[in-house]
Amino acid sequence: MTVSDPPLVRLEQVHFAYGEREILRGVDLTVRRGQVVAIMGGSGSGKTTLLRLIGGQLRADAGKVEVDGQALDCLSTPELYALRRRMGMLFQFGALFTDMSVFDNVAFPLREHTGLPAELIRDLVLMKLQAVGLRGAAPLMPAELSGGMARRVALARAVALDPMLMLYDEPFAGLDPISLGVTGQLIRRLNDALGAASIMVTHDVQVSLDLVDYVYFVSEGRIVAQGAPDEIRASSAPFVHQFVHAEADGPVPFHYPAPPLDSLLDGAAA
Repeated sequence: MTVSDPPLVRLEQVHFAYGEREILRGVDLTVRRGQVVAIMGGSGSGKTTLLRLIGGQLRADAGKVEVDGQALDCLSTPELYALRRRMGMLFQFGALFTDMSVFDNVAFPLREHTGLPAELIRDLVLMKLQAVGLRGAAPLMPAELSGGMARRVALARAVALDPMLMLYDEPFAGLDPISLGVTGQLIRRLNDALGAASIMVTHDVQVSLDLVDYVYFVSEGRIVAQGAPDEIRASSAPFVHQFVHAEADGPVPFHYPAPPLDSLLDGAAA
């Protein structure tokens, strides 16, 4: 991967709203092959909406969303599904099928989207589980797994088809420090082994800065800061400094916008 290579993911002046509630206001974002990119920001800032736009679950109201040179709003449904098969998604809490074994969870996308013989699927599943350190857990059910183990099984399932693009929605949520560190190392190692690109929405600043190549900060639907991890750590921008150092005071408000309390009390009295 070089800077001259075309981006794998490109967003240009993307706008999106749920009804009258504007979520994204002119977002520009670029991800190249081989990169692990983090999208950070406060709750409700539009991070997960960005993932859904890139994955084709949502369509932008304005602007351009391109994946591997294809404009998503120009694709037919079969073309979009074909592109999605080249993406992997790790949901926030794994989203394993609870009535399937670990083996069958990882085998599911291979059975669904390929015509491979059972023997080859078995070998591929065990290889993916070996990559996340859980080959011995193949016969277990999801209820028998710890949170960290379930996340690793979900990661093995997400990379079963060797995707060109991985999307992660809060991959570190709810993990203990050891599982968090292991999961972060796996994300980096698998991305490099696949020659893929990875985009993660995360609140875990310190682990992410040790892992990613580039960071975008989102606030009120806009990219307000971006840069390599060392640039982010050294930034004096108020928003970045508040977020990186977990400070209560700064440009990011704690309270969701609300009318003055007096007006609510007057309305109740009336």
